[in-house]
Amino acid sequence: MTDPFSRRDLLRLGLAGGAASLLSACGWKGGRLEPGLHRVSRGNDWVGEKVLQSNHRLAPVLPASARTPEPAFPAYAQVRPYPVLADPASWALEVGGLVRKPMRLTLPMLQALPRVTYTVEHHCVEGWSAVGTWAGASLASVAALVEPLPAARFLRFDSFDRGYFNGFDLESGMHPQTILAYAFNDRPLPPERGAPLRLYSPVKLGYKMTKYVTAVTWVAEQPGGFWEDKGYPWLGGI
Repeated sequence: MTDPFSRRDLLRLGLAGGAASLLSACGWKGGRLEPGLHRVSRGNDWVGEKVLQSNHRLAPVLPASARTPEPAFPAYAQVRPYPVLADPASWALEVGGLVRKPMRLTLPMLQALPRVTYTVEHHCVEGWSAVGTWAGASLASVAALVEPLPAARFLRFDSFDRGYFNGFDLESGMHPQTILAYAFNDRPLPPERGAPLRLYSPVKLGYKMTKYVTAVTWVAEQPGGFWEDKGYPWLGGI
């Protein structure tokens, strides 16, 4: 594989500051990437994979007192007002694909798994950050239940938010801070945060954290994504 950036390119673009700062330095505020930024996007993923990504690199955990006031913590969805299930009691997470034991996990089943809670800074590709407390089941604990097959190399996440989807590589999915979150700031997820369940990883940019999750699928080929198919970096790491 040919690296998309030379050493001179990396130094000139200041990649040591991280993948998010790369896009900010390019003046990218979201939306479809201009043709000249597609190469930057590919380089962003290369840096994330080769330099920044590691199961040993954890996002700093902050005290609850550092939380951003909720009205000042932006929320996004494809559907407005925010998507809401007609029958929340019937919701369940479909977990399958290249696994030995496909499962349908209800919210109580997910809540029965070991709970992971942290207060972390959330970073948006648009340039803002905010702090919140998230709680849920680690994706690794779900993987232990379904037993992915050796051919599984990626994860796809689907939602009921007008076809929103994206994917993770396995290392990102099994990161100890990657969770299926069902609580925000010590309460069940509200609709604007992705109720009843959302993907959360504080080492990813916000658009990678699929809300309103309906299915987690282990797959062999790298999936695209709602924004990734429009040119956003696929790895989306920070």
